[in-house]
This record gives sequence, C-alpha cells and structure tokens, in this order.
Amino acid sequence: MAKLLVLTLLGLGLAFFRDYRSSYLARMNTSREVKSVELPNCKLIKGIETGAEDLEILPNGLAFISAGLRYPGVKSFEPDKPGKILLMDLNKEDPTVLELKMTGSNFDASSFNPHGISTFTDEDNTVYLLVVSHPDVKSTVELFKFQEEEKSLLHLKTIRHELLPNLNDLVAVGREHFYATNDHYFVDQYMRSWELYLGLAWSNVVYYSPDDVRVVASGFDFANGISMSPDRKYVYIAELLAHKIHVYEKHANWTLTPLKSLDCDTLVDNISVDPVTGDLWVGCHPNGMKIFSYDPENPPGSEVLQIQNILAEEPKVTVVYAEDGKVLHGSTVASVYKENAGWNCVPESSYCEF
Repeated sequence: MAKLLVLTLLGLGLAFFRDYRSSYLARMNTSREVKSVELPNCKLIKGIETGAEDLEILPNGLAFISAGLRYPGVKSFEPDKPGKILLMDLNKEDPTVLELKMTGSNFDASSFNPHGISTFTDEDNTVYLLVVSHPDVKSTVELFKFQEEEKSLLHLKTIRHELLPNLNDLVAVGREHFYATNDHYFVDQYMRSWELYLGLAWSNVVYYSPDDVRVVASGFDFANGISMSPDRKYVYIAELLAHKIHVYEKHANWTLTPLKSLDCDTLVDNISVDPVTGDLWVGCHPNGMKIFSYDPENPPGSEVLQIQNILAEEPKVTVVYAEDGKVLHGSTVASVYKENAGWNCVPESSYCEF
C-alpha cells in the first residue's frame, strides 16, 4: 500500500511538472523561428558593444541610452563594470555616443545598474531623467537633472518604496511622479525562478508620487515596458511572457482602467511611442529561452514591431525588422525621431534610416 501511494504521488508530481513545463516552453516561444526582415541604411553605433537596454529621445533629437544592465539570468558582457547613461545626437549625419558624467554628493556611481528610463520636461524646459537602477540586486529610481552644456547628469534623489521591489521600466508623468512596472512579485531569486516557471502572473504596475503610492494594475506574467500616448490619455503595458500589449485608460486621479489587449507572436519588451503619429514601436525577443539560456553559437534573435491605430478594432501590426541573432543578439526597444528609427540591442546597437 505504501509503495502504491509513493508511486501515485510520484506520478502526480511528474504530471504536474510536465504540464507546467509545456506551458513554460510555450510562454518562452521556444518553437518560434525567425523569418528575416531586413532594412536598408542600417549601421552599428560604436561604443555600445557590450549592450544597451533602453532609449529615450527628446524632441530636439538628443537621445539618452541606458547601458551596462546586469540582470539576473540574462547574459552580461561587462559584469564587473557599473552601468552608464550615454547621449547620442540624432541630428548628426553619423551619430556617435558620449558617456554622460554623473555628479552628486549622495550618488554611488560604482553600484549604478540602469534599466528602464524616462524623461520629464518642466515648464521652464528643464529636463529630468528618471532611471530604474538595481544596486546590489535591489530596485531604485534615480532622479537626475540633465545639464546639456556640461554634458552631465546631476543626481537629485534616490527613490525607494516597498511597492517598488522589482522595477523594470517606468514612464514619467512629473518630476517625481511616474508609473512603473514590477516584473516579479518575489524578491528572492529562488522564488522568482519558480514564479517565472509556474507563470503565476503576479507582477504589477505602480503609480508613484511623493504623497501617493499604489498598485494601479496587476495580474501580469512579467510586466515589462510601459509608455503613454501623446495625448496622455492612455498607458501601454508590455506583458513579456503573455506576448501581449495592454491598453489602459488613464484617469484624473491616476487610476487605470483596462481597455483592450493586443496579442503578439513574440516576447514584447520596451515600448516607445511616436510623438507625431502615436504609433507604438516595440523591441521584441522572438525566442525567450535563448535570452535566459544564452549560447553564443545559437544567439537570441531580434524583432521590431510597429503598431498603428492600436485603439482600432483591427490595429495594423508590422514586423519592421527581424533577424536570427547573427547581427544583433536581441532588441529591447525601438524608437523613432522624425523619419529615422533606431533601436537598442544586445550586444550592439543599431541605427537605421528609412
């Protein structure tokens, strides 16, 4: 009888893990093969060979780039060096990158580990850069003032909160006001692994201000990129492992109401919005398993989506760029400036002109 019970429990356990493994592989899109979509006039930008994560373009064409992210489970090409913020002028015929100096008496540059970034421009045209950072595998938002003449960032404040334990990306709605995604529920790395494997969909979106911090959306299977429509009426959220882009209506009290979801046959990462057309540009990973199980002989692929009229019943989704990883090991974000487009990738960055 005891042996029968043991065999029964073992069988149930194996069935349990087999079912979850099948779901996990589907969420990682492991069967996806990349069909190449090339673009003319692409060029690799030197100085970002070890990878970049996010990109934010100001109306004047200056672009901030977060580089050097060290994220658990993802290959880092400079694991022993702190991250940095780079600046690129898209008005130049051959853009190059410049590392911005970071100053501030209370800022520890040695532990800087930048992830998602967002800008806010004040009424006096002062530009503030908000950066998700992971010092010592924790999560903070670092607030900087951009000093264009000095080509530097003045650190103003470090933001921490118990509702911001696993930050990924953010979109600024004020100097110290933002929406941010937590890509996991658990902080412990072992529990995070199980959360990821079981697809618990417990990650969320938080609204933060100095006087009000609250969860405004939840139930995501790895909430990732977040952005906002040009009219500031809608918030877009990328759910990486569900392969979805969600549209939420933003209200005057900063609450969010779900409006619709768009299925994508790829792992959606960061979202940028064309300030003129309102089109969404999304950096994507066709096969997620290759991101978390990096093999230089079989690198992850890259994919960039353009989503037009996302509020329509049938939005137009175009694969603008795709390749199997031989050129770019992954696309994390795509952005446009006037008629030009560019995206951050690992381990190098690409800039394309249409």
